[in-house]
Amino acid sequence: MIWSFGQNKNIPMVNLSTDTRSIIMYACAHTGICYNFENNTQKLLQGHNNNISSTCVSEDKRWLTTADKGPNNCMVIVWDTSTFFPVQTIFEAGTQGVVAMALTPDARYLATISADTPQVLCIWDWTVDGDTALCSATLDPSYGVQNFVLFNPDDTTQIVSNSESQVIFYAWGGGVIEYFCPPLTDDDFNKPVGKYTQSIFLENTNKCLTATSLGNLVVWASNKPLTKAVDNEPTPNKKALKLVKVQDRGINVLMVTDSQIVMGDVNGHVKLFDHNLNLIHWYQDLHIGPINAISFKHIEKWDLERADTQDYPTDCSLVAKSLAMRNFVIGSTQSIYAEITPRGTDIRIILRNHDSAIHGIVTHPTEKKVFIGSYSGLLQIYSYNTRDVVASRKFEKGYLIQCIAIDPKGYFLAVGFTNGVVKILDALNLQDEDTEPFRYSRDCVTHIKFSHDCQYLATADGEFTTTLFKRQHGVDVQPWVYVGRHKAHYKEIQDISFGVELDSDKPRLLTLGKDRNLVEYDLENSCKDNLLLLGIDRIEQSAIPQCITWYPPLNKEHFLLTANDQFKMKLYNVTTKRCRKTVLGPTYGSPLRKICILPAAENTEKRYLAYINEDKIGLHILPLDGNPHNSMALVAHPSGVSNMVASCDGKYLFTSGGADTTVHLWHINFDALEAQSKLGGEDLIPFYGLMEGGRDGELFAELEDYFYYAQLRHQGINTMLKRQVDVKIALSEVPYVMRAMGFYPSEQEVEDMLNEVKFSQYVETGEDVTSIDLGTFIKLYINHRPAFGLSQEKLLWCFEALSGKHGADASIRRGQFLDLLQRKGEHMTEYELSEYLTTLLGFNEEGGSCEQHTFDPAEAGNVIVDNLPLELSAKEFSDDLLGFGFYEPPDVLTLPNSGE
Repeated sequence: MIWSFGQNKNIPMVNLSTDTRSIIMYACAHTGICYNFENNTQKLLQGHNNNISSTCVSEDKRWLTTADKGPNNCMVIVWDTSTFFPVQTIFEAGTQGVVAMALTPDARYLATISADTPQVLCIWDWTVDGDTALCSATLDPSYGVQNFVLFNPDDTTQIVSNSESQVIFYAWGGGVIEYFCPPLTDDDFNKPVGKYTQSIFLENTNKCLTATSLGNLVVWASNKPLTKAVDNEPTPNKKALKLVKVQDRGINVLMVTDSQIVMGDVNGHVKLFDHNLNLIHWYQDLHIGPINAISFKHIEKWDLERADTQDYPTDCSLVAKSLAMRNFVIGSTQSIYAEITPRGTDIRIILRNHDSAIHGIVTHPTEKKVFIGSYSGLLQIYSYNTRDVVASRKFEKGYLIQCIAIDPKGYFLAVGFTNGVVKILDALNLQDEDTEPFRYSRDCVTHIKFSHDCQYLATADGEFTTTLFKRQHGVDVQPWVYVGRHKAHYKEIQDISFGVELDSDKPRLLTLGKDRNLVEYDLENSCKDNLLLLGIDRIEQSAIPQCITWYPPLNKEHFLLTANDQFKMKLYNVTTKRCRKTVLGPTYGSPLRKICILPAAENTEKRYLAYINEDKIGLHILPLDGNPHNSMALVAHPSGVSNMVASCDGKYLFTSGGADTTVHLWHINFDALEAQSKLGGEDLIPFYGLMEGGRDGELFAELEDYFYYAQLRHQGINTMLKRQVDVKIALSEVPYVMRAMGFYPSEQEVEDMLNEVKFSQYVETGEDVTSIDLGTFIKLYINHRPAFGLSQEKLLWCFEALSGKHGADASIRRGQFLDLLQRKGEHMTEYELSEYLTTLLGFNEEGGSCEQHTFDPAEAGNVIVDNLPLELSAKEFSDDLLGFGFYEPPDVLTLPNSGE
């Protein structure tokens, strides 16, 4: 990762500027960005596995602390801002992460509030020990989620924190934390209080202030002297002294600097007060939206006092005396950061980014530009070479950008919106072309693509419908016209792709649906209001296809490449649509969601595949063979990756994070991936590692035995002829060996396996392959078997889906069970069903048939009825009938949506 566009507007920015640098730090997903706004450079603080949830900085801007929040591997990292290197890592601040942090003015102690339930406040002497907290206190959940914490700068043994409903005061020392929660309701002062936002300690007093969402300030005062209690220990006891109405709108930011109280509100104003809450200065007309962060530049106090008074604004008093102030940076909920100088006459916009989810990204086909569109209606063109905004456009309210496409020549930009509208723009200045917006869909436009010759534009929408537009040439004609729509899928369209016909330059359009159908459209014969189909092919049985692309011409046969939700990648012949190869895909936590063939690099014939899954971005070496060492992945956006595109030269990748409102720029290092592949071993070594026990394990030894048994079986068990022992087995024996290995493929899967081997050399030699050796079989077995086996959760889900019941009540009546086996899925005759069930029930020898036994086959039905329960549950099916014996009802059923 080398750059990030955007920021997390919910995490306040911190100003790291000093006399020698102009830097702000903000969060982008799981990365901290230290942005130098004078020379437009970024330093990336990488180390978190989850989205950053809290930041704080020391008074001298030297020590920066970041924390994350998520399901696992949460941590707190302390950074040295002079080098941007981590100096301390805390792993025990909370199992679910941290929601709020604060440093003492001297940066010695760190306070953290965990995201756990109940929350825990911990004090850390991070310079000495990052493994054990000095002291901690568990908070009552009834106090609400404490999301702000602050040390008293005059006495660091005093702490305040607040949630939206409760303020808590703490006193710590000697390894013990005491805390007190003063009550306050709307009835106490006969006026509404509002939700608490932030709290501060007033200097040299025993008072605290808490801002609220209704523009109030709650003044808290101690019942006893702040410094020492009667027992010579600090006390947290405070009570609400008064409620001061400062303004009508909510206060988001409350802080103290240079003996001045600073407030930032939802009006976008910044106000300065003295300790008596007299207004002394006011910044308005900033026009950046509600303020959610204010952070001042670090200047030594003596330098501030010695500075020329002409550089400072005057206060609001009649005397109008000079007001000593530092430069400060403000941030808003609209993802805008701006710097204000002491005079305050000018506001300098530092960054203006997207403040809503980003799904639409695309790169220019020839130039170093990336187009980014978000749900805010903002469309921007960035030069990823200079990191500058080239052009931008804000669409009117209701036009939320979902997807973007640019034609291969770089002239037109097509934008699909969530309201179903499609607009064609000039890719240079983002202005509308002469074509009126297309309004043919009533639902969100989910996919949009141009053909390679720029003659067609296709879209897919939330109504499972494909829409086609065609380019027109001429002076008095519209550049783009509507051709037609077709609802060829009955579930969501997962991907849409244009290709090129073999031996011609004509485009082909295909769509891939969650209904497991691959649909091709007849572009040549389609006409106005009549989009025709060429064919519909069901390409999966149980898996849900996720994405599709055109496989590069690495050999003489041309393929389509798909990835499904069972961690498999499949190659289909572009003409026959038959599955020609199945390989194990990357297994980094979740199935692939999008794949992209990278442009060929200069001076090399190697090709690479980029992909994203739920939260990661990865690379894979081509050709695909199932070797796990040929792929890698990194966490890109912990809350989810929404889209990915490659640069025109294939050196960079861009990922958008959807709701995290960020786009990351990644530089590709092919040499590192090639080195990883070499270190993983060659030939069969990587595949041995995927077998239980490896090359020397029991499974491999069994496989060798099965190879000899298969040869005996093929030559005839009772033959008296001399045995011909070989290193290969007949192709017809593959299904039997697979089942002996514990993989039970369907008839369609068997056909796909046999075709994969049978036609593997047909294009080169023109002959079929009729036998298979051990090495090829191992690869076939590894690539085709389920990536993670059959899980009890999946089995229970099947019974729930078929029975309409949930949990322990999920069971199927015997008659329905037998009926489903014969009518649904692959065809099974009544005779086959009888044979299989009587064998499973123990009335036939394994591998035999009911004809070999003493009882009449006609009685098989009675045997099944007498031995199958009237109600068949998942446990009885797995343990009693199949003999798996692994079933234990899970506490909570967590199964990803499979689309069925």
